[in-house]
Amino acid sequence: MTGSLAIIGLGPGEARYLTPSAQAALEAASDLVGYGPYLERVPARAGQTKHASDNRVEVERARHALALAAEGKAVAVVSGGDPGVFAMAAAVFEALEAGEPSWRRLPITVEPGVTAMLAAAARAGAPLGGDFCAISLSDNLKPWEVVTARLLAALTADFVIALYNPISKARPWQLGRALELAATIRAPETPVIFARAVGRPDESLRILGLADAVAAAGSADMATLVMIGAAATRLIPREGTSPIVYTPRSVTKSPCATSQGRT
Repeated sequence: MTGSLAIIGLGPGEARYLTPSAQAALEAASDLVGYGPYLERVPARAGQTKHASDNRVEVERARHALALAAEGKAVAVVSGGDPGVFAMAAAVFEALEAGEPSWRRLPITVEPGVTAMLAAAARAGAPLGGDFCAISLSDNLKPWEVVTARLLAALTADFVIALYNPISKARPWQLGRALELAATIRAPETPVIFARAVGRPDESLRILGLADAVAAAGSADMATLVMIGAAATRLIPREGTSPIVYTPRSVTKSPCATSQGRT
């Protein structure tokens, strides 16, 4: 086969967050495949064809990209952030595994990008300085019971938790439920970061205590990354500007001791 497929992370927003290797893969592509709003972030180039599709059709999009590559096209599948974090890389490999055997001979590369939790953490300080995890609150591809079981385990283990896909028009209640669950285990003053559209002109960053974050859950949207601090996560106040949020690398209390009395 003469075609190829690159799976590319565009980063959180502005072009300056795009890695040089991802930029080179974009420039080498004859065909770009992706969710419409992400493709709009890629400048048009002569001789390059864009194939836009709606949200929630990731595997169908991946099959289309693989089919184009099998025809000899140099295809780039684009994702926001990092393609391997709740994004298109897994969808491509799911389609590859279940698809045409000949597709497995295609050269396939994954070009990493700056995922939302890293961009949000950089804006806030260093909240991911200790152990952390990422959980998607979307129940489109897994039952809500699985989401809450994983969230409870992460809360009990005292991870800093980055919440992706926190809220949408179709499911406006999940973030509130998640933060309410967190409030049964973590202290009311635990820092919670609402980072919206980091790296874009409409970027915003709010740092709230967990008790206030529960009430503010409805203000988030799909462009928001929500991060719940651990027991050790701290704020450094600064006059006239937002505090710095950081999590020390050292741990002095066990997770069990941290959560006692709040379950």
